[in-house]
Amino acid sequence: MSERATDTRWLQAMPWVFVLIWSTGFIVARYGMPYAPPMKFLAVRYALSILCFLPWIWWAGVRWPGDRRQTLHLAVTGVLMHAAYLGGVWAAVKAGMGSGLSALVVGIQPVLTAVWLSSVGGQAVSRRQWTGLLLGFAGLVLVVSRKFGSGGPGDQANWLNLSFALLALLAITAGTLYQKRFVKPCDVRTANTVQLAAALLVTLPLALLEAEPMQWNAELAGAMAWSVLGLTLGGSSLLYLLIQRGAAASVASLMYLVPPCTALIAWLLFGEPITVVTVGGIALTAFGVSLVVRVPKPVG
Repeated sequence: MSERATDTRWLQAMPWVFVLIWSTGFIVARYGMPYAPPMKFLAVRYALSILCFLPWIWWAGVRWPGDRRQTLHLAVTGVLMHAAYLGGVWAAVKAGMGSGLSALVVGIQPVLTAVWLSSVGGQAVSRRQWTGLLLGFAGLVLVVSRKFGSGGPGDQANWLNLSFALLALLAITAGTLYQKRFVKPCDVRTANTVQLAAALLVTLPLALLEAEPMQWNAELAGAMAWSVLGLTLGGSSLLYLLIQRGAAASVASLMYLVPPCTALIAWLLFGEPITVVTVGGIALTAFGVSLVVRVPKPVG
């Protein structure tokens, strides 16, 4: 098999690998949050990730971003896609939201991205896309309404954790759009390091304000290890590559698979209930998102 064919197959597989890794992020939050406050956990995660990237960058001899403007754009995406997005998800889970529900809220991101791109691009949102938008939000409301003020520990919706999850949703949407618009292609390792450094600068002061200490044990250590090695070095790097290579549409079309995957894993690991209403809401949201992001078939 030629090197070009191998690269093509890897590019085609990247969105699927990314979604599988991304789905575990909400599960890791459930594992780690009982033993650490969210901002302290994330600050340590960013610092350890930077320490992993720096020797890799030195060993590979890759170049850093060439100008201050590019570095600034990378820093902005770091604040949005690391500090704000992860901070919102981790805070929502810490405040009692289940992994499946947090994944479902953030899973609306492809809808917002598609509508925004249609509006900015001067293309009107089609009737099919509006239908998908309404169905997606209807499915989300259906699931949230059943969990609002009810459910057991770690599987409850309230105004506080829902606000954190919505912050994460807006942050990942804005970060994806900003990166696609302003960040020029550069090495993923140096780009990630700049993004993580910016996220650490924003997160560290908030972490110092948290009174709760980190209680190191096997669960927290495992959650931290996967967060650094799997999610940051793996998932975030794949996301950067996919956006820069123009495969963001592929990510969007697969992203609606994250909530059902996360809900299934959360049921297996944490016993988060999967009711008929939950399945119906997730299915309705997934179908709605698929209508929004589906590329219409050419006529003729």
